[in-house]
Amino acid sequence: MGKSKITKWIDENEAKFTGMAKRIWDQPEVGYTETFASTLQIKTLKEAGFTITSGIGDVPTAFVAEYGKEKPVIGILGEFDALPGLSQKATPKYEPVVQHGPGHGCGHNLLGTAGVEAVISLKERIDAEMLPGTIRYYGCPAEELLSGKTFMARVGIFDDLDCALTWHPGTSNMTANFRSQALTAIEFHFSGRTSHAGAAPHLGRSALDAVELMNVGANYLREHVPDGSRIHYQITNGGMAPNIVPDTASVYYFLRSADRRQVEELKERLIKVAQGAAMMTETSVLWEIKSGCYDTLPNRTLNELMYMQAEAAGSMVFSQEEEKFSEELCQTVDPSVLAAAKQQVISDVNKLLDTGFHHNSKHFDITMGGSTDVGDVSWITPVGQIMTTCAPLGIQFHTWQATASFGSSIGMKGMHYAAKVMALSAYELLLDQSGILEKAKAEFIASTKGLTYKSGIPSDVKPPVQNSDAVPVSST
Repeated sequence: MGKSKITKWIDENEAKFTGMAKRIWDQPEVGYTETFASTLQIKTLKEAGFTITSGIGDVPTAFVAEYGKEKPVIGILGEFDALPGLSQKATPKYEPVVQHGPGHGCGHNLLGTAGVEAVISLKERIDAEMLPGTIRYYGCPAEELLSGKTFMARVGIFDDLDCALTWHPGTSNMTANFRSQALTAIEFHFSGRTSHAGAAPHLGRSALDAVELMNVGANYLREHVPDGSRIHYQITNGGMAPNIVPDTASVYYFLRSADRRQVEELKERLIKVAQGAAMMTETSVLWEIKSGCYDTLPNRTLNELMYMQAEAAGSMVFSQEEEKFSEELCQTVDPSVLAAAKQQVISDVNKLLDTGFHHNSKHFDITMGGSTDVGDVSWITPVGQIMTTCAPLGIQFHTWQATASFGSSIGMKGMHYAAKVMALSAYELLLDQSGILEKAKAEFIASTKGLTYKSGIPSDVKPPVQNSDAVPVSST
């Protein structure tokens, strides 16, 4: 009875949350600048009766909304940051709203909104049934920078959770049984001595030479790292002019590997490469850690719980107009990518919009190439995660096609479906008549193998925000 009331409430309030997601999509903000999205969600949750604590981890846009009392304490994770350069109208042809402007190419306008929708629907059931337990929505900034939840985790904001639930927009409905990679982001700054590049090059000590030599060394290092590891870099400062030997230059690295230990080892080896480049060029080098997220630990117990909500959540139905939109959008995608995507799902391969719900236990042995700071939370408390159909098969994240999908009615339908699954799962956990939480915790303990979470970002590294003096503020 309670489950049907949850889904009915979400159906009746769809328009409100569609409006929230669309407003956030219309005003995309990159990591640590998500003032509009954060403020909008805080206002909505506060009006619904939640207690708000903002400025978590010295990040002004990070907040927690809480309702209820006693155990269990169940968290739902949300995100709302956009990506640079992915501005796009909700149309199946390339039409930026602002040329080179930001856009929601990863669907975080949907991700956070579904979490808000889910916890408010749960609040209604807590009140109606006088259920014990506490629900929290975590407004998490800067996931695309892979550090928002890490800064929040560093101050212990997730430590007392019994579990957390989350989701991500995708191209099919599925439990996220796979692991993501651990990552460290580190920027190296070389300092040398300037001189006239034509008249007196021998007097200069080129910081740019050091950057380039470091990159050569890093490229040779690729042969000698664990399988699946990744090394990406971007030169962030290459000097001012060709005829000036640059006295400063910088390079920004992303290091990925299967787990936190491997990434730390890779970081130490890369630092030695940088020091070697500095020695060869008679320059000096300093480095700063920008982010350090963990690999994700999928929790089979919680993922199966979320999968079991499919019947109560109902089926997804797409209109002819949405099917047409998908066909036109997929015509802009490489046919080989689309063919590979169709082979990965069990549903009707002739349909671009997947309406099934998949739970593939073989995925537990797979590590995907991406990374997310959800991994940090998964090493602190059991985390259940799903993906839902918010875009047609073959659409890749971080593309203009993804931005178009996540701003369309297709994305909105996937968002509401995710809200239902999360709310229904959390409702089961509040009742917990089958001991699901204890089973999930036992699995978590076995998965962590005795390792205790320690932030991958050093304690002296501050969040990259204008106001780093933010302090948590509570309000009712």
